[in-house]
Amino acid sequence: MDARLVCSSLTLLLSITGALSSADDGWFVKVQPEVRGIEGYPVVLPCTLSHPQHSQHSSLQVVWRLGHGQSAIILYRCTSKPGTPTCEPGPKQDQRYRLEGNPREHDLSLRISGATLQDNGRYYCRVEIQGREHISSEDKMGTRLRVEAPPKILTLSVEGTEQSGYRALCQVRGSPLPDVQWLSPDDLLEGSLVGPVAQGSAGHYHTVSQLRDVEPGQQYTCSASNPLGKEQATLYVLPPQPSLSLAVASPPLLLLLSVSLGAKVLLLVGMGVWMVQGGALQGISCRKK
Repeated sequence: MDARLVCSSLTLLLSITGALSSADDGWFVKVQPEVRGIEGYPVVLPCTLSHPQHSQHSSLQVVWRLGHGQSAIILYRCTSKPGTPTCEPGPKQDQRYRLEGNPREHDLSLRISGATLQDNGRYYCRVEIQGREHISSEDKMGTRLRVEAPPKILTLSVEGTEQSGYRALCQVRGSPLPDVQWLSPDDLLEGSLVGPVAQGSAGHYHTVSQLRDVEPGQQYTCSASNPLGKEQATLYVLPPQPSLSLAVASPPLLLLLSVSLGAKVLLLVGMGVWMVQGGALQGISCRKK
């Protein structure tokens, strides 16, 4: 083999090896594969940093991103200068995010205040060493954040006509998506899911259940539950009131009672009745249970 070809191949191999070594150079970050949080509470995404001892005199930049590739969103960025105990964020930094730890103590953990269901996703922790080319480290798998929320009944209503029949609709939200059941005072009723009420990620946390053949003069309870708790709301469907016009039938009246069970407390106890006869309001009644 030609000696010049051997030398050229060896030089290329050493260059590649040197590039890989300098890209790592003892720097690496370690994250937790998955973190679970509860809606409304703070959550911390752990990220630890390992680096050579001589790097204490280097300026570090910490970056947290939501998502990967071109669609990624930079949520937090700060710079840690030698000799300073803090990592200073930019002037336009969203205050919901802050660094929980100190990069000089190998801690790049991110704190998110008041987690929401929209915070669900995969987060990436990255450190960049300023002043030296091609020195950075990031965990390629990232951390999956799963924010959970107890069930919440958003709306409970009845629609339809006397001719076509009435049906009750119960719109709920929660994560994991709540299981919805319909109850009468004496029995478990069979409802059916209408489907998500929103497109995209919001559809994973909202759904609507319907109960057909609702009869005036009866009461129906929508019960939503998931591992974080249970919430119930009850409809009292009053018979339609007689109308002065024989051609128009009044819709049934609805009385609503909303109750939260499990670790939650009573959210709402309310009941209203309206009657319109002869163009004047005849009476209003309220009742608590």
